[in-house]
Amino acid sequence: MERILSVIVNDRPGVLARVAGLFSRRGFNIESITVGSAEEPTYSRMTIVSHGDDAMAQQMVVQLMKLVDVIDVHDISREKVVSRELALIKVRIAKETRMEISHILEPFRVSIVDVGHTSMSVEVTGDTEKVDALIGLLSPYGVLAIARTGVTALVRSGISEADSYDERQTAWPM
Repeated sequence: MERILSVIVNDRPGVLARVAGLFSRRGFNIESITVGSAEEPTYSRMTIVSHGDDAMAQQMVVQLMKLVDVIDVHDISREKVVSRELALIKVRIAKETRMEISHILEPFRVSIVDVGHTSMSVEVTGDTEKVDALIGLLSPYGVLAIARTGVTALVRSGISEADSYDERQTAWPM
């Protein structure tokens, strides 16, 4: 089963290496990892995607919490989440295929970020399934390069903003 861990860490050098090293030592593969600033200026949020069963996920939560710079860890795999990924895709183009490719791109709401004589680069944002679907449709034309950010995710908000504020206040030590 796909596992999504949301990890709040101190924003310090070496934290990413320690977290990745923990996964490596335990023999777990990281499919994607994204890191960025969190709501608090001294924290960063990591979103880690891996595969495993409930026991593996629980073990990773316990092991991550033992790291000094880890503030909080949640396995959000079974939660209702908003998740996104960005991909840049360079695809081969020819005069004969430009219109076909344009029709493929249209429903995906991509941004064309670069066009040359023999290729074009597009930016797509969405869930992993959307990104994978576009790559699959462009593959017959010749995908020359792909750069993906990896998944980033948040648990969906409650009914009101007050709910979200209360969740944050109880989730983080002040």
